[in-house]
Amino acid sequence: MRHRVAGRKLSRHSQHRKLMFRNMLVSLLQHERIKTTLAKGKELRGWVDRIISLGKKGTLHARRQAFAILREKEIVKKVFEEIVPRLKDREGGYTRIYKMGWRQGDGAPLSLIELVTFAPEKEKKKSTVEKAKRVLEKVTPKRKAKEGEKEKEKEKKEKKVEKKKGKETTKEKPKKKSSEEKSK
Repeated sequence: MRHRVAGRKLSRHSQHRKLMFRNMLVSLLQHERIKTTLAKGKELRGWVDRIISLGKKGTLHARRQAFAILREKEIVKKVFEEIVPRLKDREGGYTRIYKMGWRQGDGAPLSLIELVTFAPEKEKKKSTVEKAKRVLEKVTPKRKAKEGEKEKEKEKKEKKVEKKKGKETTKEKPKKKSSEEKSK
């Protein structure tokens, strides 16, 4: 019997397991959802709960403890300033696990683990007027662009002509002095 034996070994030694969960924790807090095996996802829940509980304390000591685990200042800042305020009313259960089926190669059960507050960005529904405006914007600039391109080409040609004229005036060779001018 496995009385008082907590945690999963996942066929790894303790240091490897610790580093793996640290990396997974940082990825989960950064992206707010990750895909992993079911066993790793279930074990990761405890790590996430621990970090968010530290974030709820909000003290300097808690921030330093979180940094000791996460080792990334940006992620610690995100936990304390963005994630924890969204979860302040929850007493626990900060993650959600979805079963995703089995991995092709070895048949391991896959899962998607995400923070409870994660909401994928949804596109706002556009009114028919906005849709019509976008369609018109796509159509009308083509005509204007052609007219504008013609005008730009004309301006470029004019500039080239002016440059050539300017070069001709600067490249004019000094006139030879006539014999009368030399005698003066």
